[in-house]
Amino acid sequence: MTLGRDAKAAPAGSPHRHPVDQVPPAGKLAVLGIQHVLAFYAGAVVVPLVIASGLGLDSQTLVHLINADLFTCGIATIIQSAGLGPKIGVKLPLIQGVTFTAVSPLIAIGIAATPAGADPTTGLATMYGSIIAAGLVTFLIAPYFAKLLRFFPPVVTGTLLTVMGITLIAVSAGDIVSLATYAPEGAETAALTLKGLAYAMGTLALIVAVQKIFKGFMSTISVLVGLVVMTILAFSLGDANFSQVSQSAWVGVTTPFFFGLPKFSLAAIVSMLIVMAVTAVETTGDVFATGEVVGKRITPNHVANALRADGLSTLLGGVLNSFPYTCFAQNVGLVRLTRVKSRWVVTAAGVLMIVLGLLPKAGAIVASIPAPVIGGASLAMFANVAVVGIQTLGKVDMRDNRNAVIVSTSIGLAMLVTLKPDIASVLPSWLQILFGSGVTIGALTAFLLNILFFHIGKQDAPDLAIVNGRAVDLDEVNTMDRGAFVAAFSGMYEGPKWPVERAWEHRPFADATALRRAFEDEVLAASTEEQEALIASYTDIAALVKGEGDERANADTAALGLGDFDEAEIAELSAASDAYREKFARPLIVRVTRLADREQLMSAVWKRVESSPAREARFALGEVIDIADERFDMLVADANPIRTAWGRKFDQVD
Repeated sequence: MTLGRDAKAAPAGSPHRHPVDQVPPAGKLAVLGIQHVLAFYAGAVVVPLVIASGLGLDSQTLVHLINADLFTCGIATIIQSAGLGPKIGVKLPLIQGVTFTAVSPLIAIGIAATPAGADPTTGLATMYGSIIAAGLVTFLIAPYFAKLLRFFPPVVTGTLLTVMGITLIAVSAGDIVSLATYAPEGAETAALTLKGLAYAMGTLALIVAVQKIFKGFMSTISVLVGLVVMTILAFSLGDANFSQVSQSAWVGVTTPFFFGLPKFSLAAIVSMLIVMAVTAVETTGDVFATGEVVGKRITPNHVANALRADGLSTLLGGVLNSFPYTCFAQNVGLVRLTRVKSRWVVTAAGVLMIVLGLLPKAGAIVASIPAPVIGGASLAMFANVAVVGIQTLGKVDMRDNRNAVIVSTSIGLAMLVTLKPDIASVLPSWLQILFGSGVTIGALTAFLLNILFFHIGKQDAPDLAIVNGRAVDLDEVNTMDRGAFVAAFSGMYEGPKWPVERAWEHRPFADATALRRAFEDEVLAASTEEQEALIASYTDIAALVKGEGDERANADTAALGLGDFDEAEIAELSAASDAYREKFARPLIVRVTRLADREQLMSAVWKRVESSPAREARFALGEVIDIADERFDMLVADANPIRTAWGRKFDQVD
């Protein structure tokens, strides 16, 4: 296997190397890789367990499917994280696992292809034929799918990630109560539920405690610590059984086409193609989520490379007696939780998975971790996936009702299917694919509603500013000449007009958020001299409190509603402003709308005086950007008085 070119980009210790490409020391690499495997393992074996149960396969066949699954997962993870050449694999810390979306269709294919009374394994050949065909098609169309990224703005990806996180929590809940769910007849299920809850909460508490108490490496293995400690405790109390380790063989090797040469059925292939289309959306969301976590901008090429890896891995799954593959959201949460961004940690996890696939005894050890312990750890990871989604949605203009409808409808349907999974059973088989998973229905709803609201028919762009007493919308803003644009938006800044002049060059703007970002990006990209000149044009806080600023600046300050300052308070603010100017040679600019009261204002200004020069330079520029951002909001509010009035009414609802 040839690793991607990124691996040779720079020496391991190069300070210019992105954290994604840095290689931790061997010891840390192994331990962090084990942590990823432990986080992934339970989800990895669920699919073969459910499929084997649905098809009525014997235990020996089940063991073979689990070994094949782990072995192929390892290969697929190495392809995705390390890369196979320049165009296969996204080269991000992403674990590949079997997609849950495929479970129902695969069982249906296997049952349909098995004659009455025949060996249940008879239908596996048709099942693997459909997997091979779907993997090949996915590999070939990956670059074309990647060109559709304009249909995946933050409102779609953020909704998808949020849905992933909150719906996956149901998986954690199932693990947590598993002691009662599978209890022998006559057992006290209430006591077993409490015991499972105690193990899960203990695991979660350990993860939080390790992250609170320790820094550096120890904090990055908090999940591993929680799993190991609570498993030892469960074993000491008789709730962890390692007897299956001695009963497992030392070596188990999966061979290609173990269940016979593949058979190809058009209906089965179409069913798998639908599954792969859905998983392509999920993979796209995982790639964006990981990009957010590791701080790497995702391009269409990244998505195409990830989908090629999905297709190739799925094709290999069909050959090696496994199943369709996609990126695992569980491990996206682990990357965020541990803050370890290196893709080579995930590559190491892939190697360990291959070993587990060859050594059933090693896999049996991991399988002996009590389900409630796994549930407690996964609860933390899944919640972190939702946090990434919420952060992404924070970039979306929710004052635009279209975005609000997309998010609310998608999350609502996702939760409906998650809370009432039996809904799928009353629907036709082709609809069960859509309604069988909260992630699936939530993702497709967000995708389709975004197309409906933003890509079909003439779009009514929101009004963005008042020009000569008339509201102008986004289309008109995009056609403005430089002079008209500067006149419309120059009020966002004091003094120099270059932020607005340079933002004009970014036209056309896709939406109000893109316009807002254009202003921010130009201020951040300016030279230090230009930034200092911009800051120097603002009135300091002491002068504003005295009413000495211009009308616009005084209006900004009055928004806090602090009332009249007495002489002592004005004197203290003046002293702080003078000390600040003497130390930093710039006015003390304070965005007062972020402060709650006068006491907080006084505390804030003296903290600014005591700050370091480097930190204060960034903070002062940030205040300028935030003030401009608020003025931009006022421009939009003035141009959309009715919508803004409704928004303020809802904001007042407690």
